[in-house]
Amino acid sequence: MRYFLLLILLLLPSASVFASKIAIIIDDIGYRQSDKAVLTLPANITLSILPHTPLGKTLAHQAYLQGNEILVHLPMQALNGKAIGAGALTNTMTENELKEQVANAIESIPHVSGANNHMGSLLTQLDTPMRWVMESLQLHDIYFIDSRTTKYTQAGAMAQQVGVPSLQREIFLDNDKSKTGLERQFQQAITLAKSKQQIVVIAHPYPETIAFLTENIHRLTNENIQLVHASNLLPQQVVTAVSDKNRLL
Repeated sequence: MRYFLLLILLLLPSASVFASKIAIIIDDIGYRQSDKAVLTLPANITLSILPHTPLGKTLAHQAYLQGNEILVHLPMQALNGKAIGAGALTNTMTENELKEQVANAIESIPHVSGANNHMGSLLTQLDTPMRWVMESLQLHDIYFIDSRTTKYTQAGAMAQQVGVPSLQREIFLDNDKSKTGLERQFQQAITLAKSKQQIVVIAHPYPETIAFLTENIHRLTNENIQLVHASNLLPQQVVTAVSDKNRLL
């Protein structure tokens, strides 16, 4: 009997041995030559690429071929008035203008299955523009991750109303790029993943972050945590749909 049970355990999918899941998204990708270093990270890392950027198309294609999941990093208006960059979504746009901008952003990045917001501490607070964003994403069969750049965000609520599958960021890994800061946030991510069973972590293509993840990402397995693509944290039927879509690209 003991040998029979051992055989059953060996035949189960390897993912079943993990108690928790973490999706790590590297965003703000597309402008700097140093961003190419993200391709050295494991394929289970999710990459979010800014639209209309010099390296965007090439990096998205290369990353997709090696197994990374690709998001479009939608630039949204911030409270601090900082320049948002190409493809910006603002509160002065009409519905048609905003939806066209979202469509163009998606078109500019190949192999996109999801989106998250770049900045957006102003726009994500506004119901109507965020509804337009979600309607655009729904039209393109794309899920959304709220980067939560403000505690007053309405993005998740609008996604739910429109019917767009969505997640939210739990931890920023590298607001402090020192080794001490990165280690503190990484350990917090491990603790939170064990508590909540699944979380989204957002980081950036800083050399310090790439080096830290390269050296430490194996620790997730040691902690019984599986590193997965962001879509893997969505409801199972959505995960299947995303997987089928990516196979067709």
